[in-house]
Amino acid sequence: MKIKCLRAFCYVCLLLLSPSSLQAKSPSNEKVLRYAFPIAETGFDPAQLSDLYSRIVTSNIFDALYGYDYLARPIKVRPNVAVGMPVISDDFRTYTVKIKPGIYFADDPAFGGKKRELTAQDFVYSYKRIFDPKTKSPSYGDLEAAKLLGMDELRRAAEKPGASFNYDKEAEGLRALDRYTLQFKLQETRPRFIFFLADASVRGALAREVVEKYGDKIMEHPVGTGPFKLHQWTRSSKMTFVRNPNFREEFYDAEPAADDDHAQAIYQQMKGKRLPMVDRIEISIIEENQPRWLSFLNGDQDLLERLPNAFAYQAIPNNRLAPNLVKKQISMKRVPSPDVTLTYFNMEDPIVGGYTPDKVALRRAIALAYNTDEEIRLPRRNQAIPAQGPIQPGAYGYDPKFKTEMSDFDRARAAALLDMFGYIDRDGDGWRDLPDGKPLLLKYSTTPDAASRELNEVWKKNMAAAGIRIEFKIGKWPEHLKAARAGKLMMWGLGQGADYPDGADALGQGYGPEKGEGNLARFENAEFDQLYQKQLLMPDGPERLATMQQAVKIMVAYMPYKFSTHRILTDMTQPRLLGYRRNQFAREFWKYVDIDTSKLPH
Repeated sequence: MKIKCLRAFCYVCLLLLSPSSLQAKSPSNEKVLRYAFPIAETGFDPAQLSDLYSRIVTSNIFDALYGYDYLARPIKVRPNVAVGMPVISDDFRTYTVKIKPGIYFADDPAFGGKKRELTAQDFVYSYKRIFDPKTKSPSYGDLEAAKLLGMDELRRAAEKPGASFNYDKEAEGLRALDRYTLQFKLQETRPRFIFFLADASVRGALAREVVEKYGDKIMEHPVGTGPFKLHQWTRSSKMTFVRNPNFREEFYDAEPAADDDHAQAIYQQMKGKRLPMVDRIEISIIEENQPRWLSFLNGDQDLLERLPNAFAYQAIPNNRLAPNLVKKQISMKRVPSPDVTLTYFNMEDPIVGGYTPDKVALRRAIALAYNTDEEIRLPRRNQAIPAQGPIQPGAYGYDPKFKTEMSDFDRARAAALLDMFGYIDRDGDGWRDLPDGKPLLLKYSTTPDAASRELNEVWKKNMAAAGIRIEFKIGKWPEHLKAARAGKLMMWGLGQGADYPDGADALGQGYGPEKGEGNLARFENAEFDQLYQKQLLMPDGPERLATMQQAVKIMVAYMPYKFSTHRILTDMTQPRLLGYRRNQFAREFWKYVDIDTSKLPH
């Protein structure tokens, strides 16, 4: 601990003694966007990713068929590399997409010195990789639920002992009709399938020869058709990206709402400019809040994504920008985040897992003993609201009036449940034991940053008040994710952002076939799975909302997750950063911003 504190202190001193040192390294005519991630990346292969920060990167390297209008609110899907919107059958089971010709991948040795054009077959191959069991894609559950004809058969064949995925076998549901035409055929009605086609972070197009050249190292060798390409990478420390010289001719265009003054001002400033506008992106990994905050204040970062809660009272007192920041011409924007913070229980863990009444009672008691309001008031500095389930604000299915037991804090009820099912102190040491007399010890995985330590204190205090021992397993986020997918963590606290503006994405956290992938809790419930599948087929409306809420109630009853809060996010920008506006679904924002080099510090 002393060594960590010393390192943090030295880092802060360097920042204070070397103002704007990072900015000074680049030529004045080069436009460089610099900012920091609070959590390390895991890699750059879209099919293998589930963490937000790696997906921000891949969104800017790879292309999906569709994307989201950067300024439009409510969220609007628009063509990216597709020619217009898809041709959709009346029953929402066939989607046909044309791809623009003349789009090229970034140069790579895998192409043998030749320019490599993007084709429909590249999307077929990239989607098939998600179905390949060897890839272990967290996105598999989403596509499996879409019921692409013939794809389940290909996956089952690949799951047989000694078998491998047959990428050359055609499936009726995923075909390239010609060089530039792609067709999806679905077993069932899917009115919102367009959302699956609009996320470059996990469903961007890769070239088969690149994947085959780099094999297991593909996470380190991203080669896409997007606006940027990887230039340098020091794992968990720093990443640098530069313009992709092969990026197509594309110009700034958007459809901001007429009454959205902020979006209209950005549009008037940017419309018609060729994309991308910046030359270089430099991302540092600064896990501790204070060094990241000071780095921004010192001018070394152009953007502070997600103001750390620890500095909310001094940076935005009463949720308004502090006078000292106003003088620096720093701008801020607060938005409700379409995310949910959660703690999952491993349903296969011998202590907290299981479906018998005593195991369900333990998880519900832990949830009731946890004071969500205290979390919001203290570590989150009132920058969050209580969550009632997995569905995030901004996603279809979220209802601010919907109330469940999820946010209840009731130590008396928690104690009654624990006593009723035999979780009592049997040896007189002051801590509750398991019904069989063995120690009851919760092992909570967490990260070493200051924000996590504050959250851990809330957990420790509340569990102690309930007579439950808890210890914290400190580790890096990517390491926890790997262990979580393998079912090796008992409990883990993390955040889950919406991949697309529909609550089905969040409900997927409880969907059985996504166990160990999107469903980190490894929850399995036949009734829940049926409701999940049912709502996928339904058009938006009261009946679908009721079905989604019934599914949420099942998750609350079994408590595989303790959903805690929906965060309110505050982003800050230096005056030299132009055009920035948070869009949770358009993660490829790098190409939409500009740097005013005349405002760089000298």
